[in-house]
This record gives sequence, C-alpha cells and structure tokens, in this order.
Amino acid sequence: MCGIVGYIGHRQAGPVLLDGLAKLEYRGYDSAGIAVRDGEKQAVVVKAVGKLENLANKTNGGTALAGNCGIGHTRWATHGAPSLINAHPHVSGNCTGSGSGEVESEVVGVHNGIIENFQELKEKLIRHGYKFYSDTDTEVLIKLVDYYYKKYQVGPIDAIAKTLVRVRGSYALEVMFADHPGEIYVARQQSPMIIGVQGDESFIASDVPAILKYTRDVYYIDNMEMARIKGGEVTFFNLDGDEVEKEVTTVTFSAEAAEKGGYEHFMMKEIHEQPKAVADTIAKYVKDGKIDLSEVGITEEEAKEISQFYIIACGSAWHVGVEVQYVIEEMADIPVRVELASEFRYRKQHLDKNALAVIISQSGETADSLAALRLAKDKGIKTLAIVNVIGSSIAREADHVMYTLAGPEISVATTKAYSCQLVCGYLLTLKLAEARGTIEDPAKMAYYIDEIKSLPEKIEKILDEKERLQWFAAKYSNAHDIFFIGRGIDYAISLEGSLKMKEISYIHSEAYAAGELKHGTISLIEPETLVIGVLTQSDLMEKTISNMVECKSRGAYLMGVTTYGQYNVEDQVNFTVYIPKVDEHFVGSLAIIPLQLLGYYTSVAKGLDVDKPRNLAKSVTVE
Repeated sequence: MCGIVGYIGHRQAGPVLLDGLAKLEYRGYDSAGIAVRDGEKQAVVVKAVGKLENLANKTNGGTALAGNCGIGHTRWATHGAPSLINAHPHVSGNCTGSGSGEVESEVVGVHNGIIENFQELKEKLIRHGYKFYSDTDTEVLIKLVDYYYKKYQVGPIDAIAKTLVRVRGSYALEVMFADHPGEIYVARQQSPMIIGVQGDESFIASDVPAILKYTRDVYYIDNMEMARIKGGEVTFFNLDGDEVEKEVTTVTFSAEAAEKGGYEHFMMKEIHEQPKAVADTIAKYVKDGKIDLSEVGITEEEAKEISQFYIIACGSAWHVGVEVQYVIEEMADIPVRVELASEFRYRKQHLDKNALAVIISQSGETADSLAALRLAKDKGIKTLAIVNVIGSSIAREADHVMYTLAGPEISVATTKAYSCQLVCGYLLTLKLAEARGTIEDPAKMAYYIDEIKSLPEKIEKILDEKERLQWFAAKYSNAHDIFFIGRGIDYAISLEGSLKMKEISYIHSEAYAAGELKHGTISLIEPETLVIGVLTQSDLMEKTISNMVECKSRGAYLMGVTTYGQYNVEDQVNFTVYIPKVDEHFVGSLAIIPLQLLGYYTSVAKGLDVDKPRNLAKSVTVE
C-alpha cells in the first residue's frame, strides 16, 4: 500500500522521485506529492490528487524543482479522503498544507502505514500549541517528531527515536530537517523500506523496482531501526541511538525485468513469464534428478517429527495453501489446516507444538501473515516462509525460508508468484513424503519429479492457444454473475480463478465446492448465468458435471476446463478449454492459466485498468 521514494546525489531530485513513484504505481494510490530541497533553502512541496501524471504536469516532470535532495509519496487514503490537504508530504508548520511551493517548516515527511494511537497523540500536541490542517495520522507523526526535536533540542535520530517509542502501529517514515540539508532520515516498523547506494548517490523506496534503474545494491532496514542517509552514505541506528552494521544485498533481477517489455499490461507479461519463473524455481530445488532443500534447512529428522501443517496466508497465497493441502495430505500423510492469516492471529486455539507453520506471501511483508508468523513463533512452533522477496520481513523472521524465483511482479493481480508458490508446495510435499517413507519407490519419486519438470513446457502450450479465450471473454464481458465450481483440487483452482475474475473485471464472481450448489447457491442461477466447471480430477469429474448439468437445466451457460482426451465433456457443456495432461496432483499449475487469461481478457474487453484495479494494492502492509 502506498509508495515511498527518496533521493540524494548529484542529479536533480525531482525527475528521479517521479520516476521512482511511477515504478510503485502498482501498490495503489489516490494522490501523490514530492518535496525537494536546494541546498540550505526550505523544501518546496508539490502535491496532486489522482494519477501521478497530474503531479508530473505540475512540476514539468520534476524539472521545475531545483535541488538534489528530496522525498516523494503516493498515498492510498486511510485517514481522510483523497485531497490536496491530506496528500503527502506533510509538514510540521501550521500551514494549510493544500498549496504548492516553499514551506516554512522544521520537519517535512512522508509515511506509509497506520498510526493506531494518532488521536491521543494529536490531543497531546494540540495542548502544546500545534494546529492541524489535515485529517491524516501522518501529519500527527511529523509534528510529533518536530515536538521532540525542539523540546529536547536533540539531533534528528534522537528525536525520531523518542517519537517511535510513543507510536503504536506500522510505519515506513521518511523525513527531512530544515537545519540538516543534504540528509534524509528514515525509520521502519513493519511497512517495507529499502535503501540503495551507487557511488555518491543514495535511493530510498518501498520496493526494489523503484530504484533498479539506478542501482542493484540495497540495504534492508529492520523493524524499529532508523537511518541517516547522505549521498552514497547510509548509517543505521537502533532505538538507543547506537550505530548498527548492515551488509549490502545485491538484487539479482535486472531493471528490464520490472518493465513491460512490449506487452500492453504487466499482467499479460507476467502470465507469459510463468514458464520461465516456474522452470527457474524448479531448477533451484531439483538437482541431478533429486529434490534438494538443503538451503531451506529442514532436516530429515525434523521432517519425520512434523505432526501437522498450518498453512497460513492471505488472498491468492491462501488459495495456494488450499490446493497444497490436498497434495500434502494424500502424498505425505500429514494432516493440514489452511488458515487465513487475519483469522489465525485472532483465534484462541490449541496449537500442536510439533507442527510446522508455513507462511506464504509474495512480498514477504503482508501485515496479517507477518503477525501470524510471530504468533506461531511465540507459541514455540517451527516456521517456514515461502516468499518471493529476498530480505523481506517474513523471510528474515521465519526459521526456514523457501524462495520462489518469480522475479518482480508488478501487476496487482498475481500470476507468476502464485504459480511458483504452487511448485514450492509440490516440491516440499515430495521431500517430506520421501523423508517420512510415504513414497519409498525411487521410480515413483522420479516420475513425480519428471511430471513437475514438465510443467513449464505445458504452460507454454496453453499460452500458445489463448486466442479462443480472448473471443470467449469478449462474449461474456457484460456478465453480472459468474460461478466457478469444482471438487477437491478443482475446488482450490476455482477459488483462484474466481478471484482473478472479480479483482480485475469487477464482475461478481464466486467459487463453490460443487457439492454445495444444492445447499442454497443454485437458487442464484438465472438464464445465461456463466458457470465455469474445473474438471481435472478423474474420480470427481462426473459428479461435478452432474452439478453443472443441473445449472444448465435452469438456463446457465457452461464452460468446462479439462485435460486433453476428456472429449465427452463437450457433450454436456457449451464451451470447453483443454489443457495438457499431467499427474493430477500437479494439474492446478496448468488449469489456472486459462482462468488467468479469462480474467485478463474480460478486463481488457471492458476497458479497465488491468494492472491497477480499483481499491486494491499489491502488498497489503496494514490490517
């Protein structure tokens, strides 16, 4: 949610800040602003409501602002409606906050996250003479920094430290002080932030794509830490004000990987990147025909002792968990509970001390998932993170980490990260099954590994035949309701297919276990309602088709997704999509591809913003 950027160096800061914010548009926002300093002069603040291009137009692409030190922000409204007054940056002075230009203010800053006790802090500051121009919690945070800076006459680091111990909530804070030109100060608690360096330049951002154009050497600031940033120089501090040593991390993917590469939308690019992303993830963990999870760090003895799995995630990552649940229980013979992170963290429950908690997150910063990870650790349960972002909070705090090699994923609707998470789930299952003796036959294990290794080529084949789906999506782009149904693994696939449809096309869509239709849902079926059945599990297919036929008799239009050779499906449904055959445990990796494409083409047919759907953000870092 929201995006933060910062820059200090020899370049003009304005264009660099706007370029960085453009790379973070996928995070979701409704207003934007930048503040730039020219030497010892006061900062010039410019804000705009709506698209980033509005801010670019007001600043001539950033070139209208002199100075090589600045901060920027794209805001997604939490406290206060989208407006110039509520847009960031915010200032410590008693100005209106709505205009553009030089501001007389000791502290200028931006903030991602939510300050939970902002109201009591605001009342404290009002008693000390502060006035407020906005409805935001961020203005309270900036003025609290100013209050401690002036009251105790301390340096910026001490003022920020005194502020942080009195703040409850999440934040990535970035501030400039009037009497410290050429410096930016930052602090972090749960909301993501990285700092890049290159020569005499320093870059700050919420996510790596914002700075890849300039550097691939980054620092990850930890929770409850602060930093002083100068051109090409970063010094980290803990809450006591003591310096903290950090090692620089080199980002492995290129700047080009975060660009559209000729595709109209990031989502379509990322759909087409799935064969490579899946192949890269497989190659990381399958070596010489065997699964090697040595870098994950779960020993064979630990695998034997696992008595239960808790798979904890949100959104699409939770759908991965639902699907992997079926695979683990059948192949590794371990009971599995799949938990929504937002529910897991607030339920009073008995947790098995010998369980393994698997936290799945693309960003590694998902607030509820991170809180659930910490809860599991507090209860003494071993944790494993399946994440895409190296050095992310979940990756750093988990006992074990299994990285996906999806590369940067920009579109809000996940595709390739989801597919890589699934593959990690398959490989983890097979390794556990081998260690626990539920798969003892080497030939059987070799067969399963070969089937997984065949997935990239088969995904490519589905992508080569996408034109039929484009035609079908155009035909049904005006649908009001779409139902996805399936049983077993097919039900798990349906959950993700339905989410892809609703989040980018805004068509009401629901996924149901097919056997539940008679328990109320079938009353919603009307003439021309689209019902999509996922039909890949041979022992359950006939039952699901029977449920679909019941819908057809009530006027529904049926679409089926099944494997090559199941041509009898055409006798029952109106439109059939075929995918290559693979072992049915792993077929979800193939069946989801046409459903991703269907959601994409439907959104395009409706003329919607595919990559930045309304009200959504790529990384949900607040509750």
